[in-house]
Amino acid sequence: MVIFIGHNYINTIEKRREVVQIPKDTKQTLFFYRDDCSDCQSIFHQIYWHNAINHNIVLINMNQPQNRQYIQKYQLTSVPTLIHGKQRYSGTNQQRIKQIVGD
Repeated sequence: MVIFIGHNYINTIEKRREVVQIPKDTKQTLFFYRDDCSDCQSIFHQIYWHNAINHNIVLINMNQPQNRQYIQKYQLTSVPTLIHGKQRYSGTNQQRIKQIVGD
């Protein structure tokens, strides 16, 4: 039962379309995703739980129109995309994700 509630809660977080302000000199990992993207959904739980423990990831839902300003700024061509400093990865490979988020 707890797993089911946790799963539903994370799915609710994933569907949020909040406007995100990224600080200019952030040290956090940026996670660009869309809540209707199956690849994004496949890694969202991993990203969420890592962030719940480490608090070092900014979740940016690109289905929020005001977040689309970041497409040009970060030269985004696909989601999911993780950016941490000069490191950048687009895709769902668990090992690459761990390298970026610092697992």
